[in-house]
Amino acid sequence: MQHFKMIKDYCQAIRIAPPKQPYFDIRTFEENMSTVISKMPPFKHEFYAIAIKIEGSGKAISGHHTNFPEGATVFFNSPFQLISWDIVPDWKGYYLMFSKEFITKSKHLQEILTEFPYLKIDRSMPFEVKPKEVSKLLSIYEAIYEEQYDLKEDSFEIIEAQVLVLLNFVKRFFNAQTEKEEATAAFRKADVSLLSRFQTLIETNFYDVKINSKKAHSPSYYALELSVHPNYLNAIVKQITGTTAKAHIHKHILRLAKSRLLQTDLSIKEIAYALHFDSPNNFSSFFKKNTGITPNSFRKNQ
Repeated sequence: MQHFKMIKDYCQAIRIAPPKQPYFDIRTFEENMSTVISKMPPFKHEFYAIAIKIEGSGKAISGHHTNFPEGATVFFNSPFQLISWDIVPDWKGYYLMFSKEFITKSKHLQEILTEFPYLKIDRSMPFEVKPKEVSKLLSIYEAIYEEQYDLKEDSFEIIEAQVLVLLNFVKRFFNAQTEKEEATAAFRKADVSLLSRFQTLIETNFYDVKINSKKAHSPSYYALELSVHPNYLNAIVKQITGTTAKAHIHKHILRLAKSRLLQTDLSIKEIAYALHFDSPNNFSSFFKKNTGITPNSFRKNQ
């Protein structure tokens, strides 16, 4: 499976022109359509992408999201998320990409996953935008596009500010059209920070295939890593999200399992061990308990 650390490597792999900057890029889909690979097998990259698709045929898979809305759609790609597509080269809209180096240089995006949690792998679901929302988002993309293609000495600061505006508008529309969690303003900032660190730790632990399986599946392990009591961690997670810490872990495992079953040719055994199960049988039992069908049946049905 291909894994792209740099935006320029990704651009080269999908056969589009190289970016003007190493850590940031913005394009219209139209300008890529004449050269882009129309059928891209599953891959990962290490940067964020935010796109608005006005028109376009075919299928794109982002994580385990296979069904994009019919109308104008905003969708995201997060670092290390499995992505693939099989499209007709008729897409219209914009997308931008930025890496962790772009965030490091920014004065205002240091807490990006706390401020904009829809960029996390578990939240990055596509959503439809209404016509009046489309025009607002397009105007921001257009402003960023113009600045990117006529770079000046202060262009980073201008682009940074415009990206922040885009992120906030997307946050507004995302919250309006997805199930709203309880307003986090009611909770102490430290509790929200704990939840964010817990979610991030879950994700990073499943990057490491060497970690002990019992640790990766255990809320107590994450509590120890976060220097809090397991009961406290569970209480905070449940208070803010409505689900237990264990349910959060299981939901992430299930999401990764579905993604690998859909987008890779890995065997059930390979997926089981990659997700830190002691045996393929334990993985199959877990998957069937949570979905009602076996991993093999899920793969065949899809």
